[in-house]
Amino acid sequence: MTRLSVNINKIATLRNSRGGNNPDLIRVAQDCERFGAEGITVHPRPDERHIRYKDVYALKQVITTEFNIEGNPKEDKFVQLVLDNKPEQVTLVPDEKGQLTSNHGWDTIREQKFLQEIIAVFKKEAIRVSIFVDPSDDIVKAAAQCGTDRVELYTEAYASAYHNDRVAAIKNYKAAARVAAIAGLGLNAGHDLDLNNLQFFAAQIPGLLEVSIGHALICDALYYGLHNTIQMYRRQLG
Repeated sequence: MTRLSVNINKIATLRNSRGGNNPDLIRVAQDCERFGAEGITVHPRPDERHIRYKDVYALKQVITTEFNIEGNPKEDKFVQLVLDNKPEQVTLVPDEKGQLTSNHGWDTIREQKFLQEIIAVFKKEAIRVSIFVDPSDDIVKAAAQCGTDRVELYTEAYASAYHNDRVAAIKNYKAAARVAAIAGLGLNAGHDLDLNNLQFFAAQIPGLLEVSIGHALICDALYYGLHNTIQMYRRQLG
């Protein structure tokens, strides 16, 4: 069954907008786990506009499910943060400086040497590595040569096209999933998955191990409540 990891970046954004500690990020993470989340995801960025680096250290002390830290390994500070906290998983994302949100995956062909080297650093510390990729057969094949344990399929294109033609929207993702399976890679997915498109995606992608969802889930929680929303997302995953 596919695991649900809740990205709590938006909780940190809300907290930071007024200063202080309301909402309490640590308590929300614990509540997410209590309400059924099977992992907690954070994506700290260099400007600390949502998750702060000190948040990661505090979260590491309390999370009892899987801790997934996302970020750009070309930032030395990020690499050190991951090595200090040793999460169950690190997801490597090729963010540009000042980027609002993730909008592309790694070019695992052009960046293969760098990825091989940095992945080895994390795996030496027994940290599972996933890399963020677009649903391209060639990119997924090359990802396997980088030494990663998993790939995370960037699902924005699927989400954008879902309402027009969901069968066409998922075609490249199904192909990429097959390539990943043949290469022996674990499969994660994330970005713009929501209550409308998640069930179809999960049903169509064999071997999907984990989805990381933040923005849509937190938005839904404004109407349905956090506990209920997490359960609703869990039900979409079967």
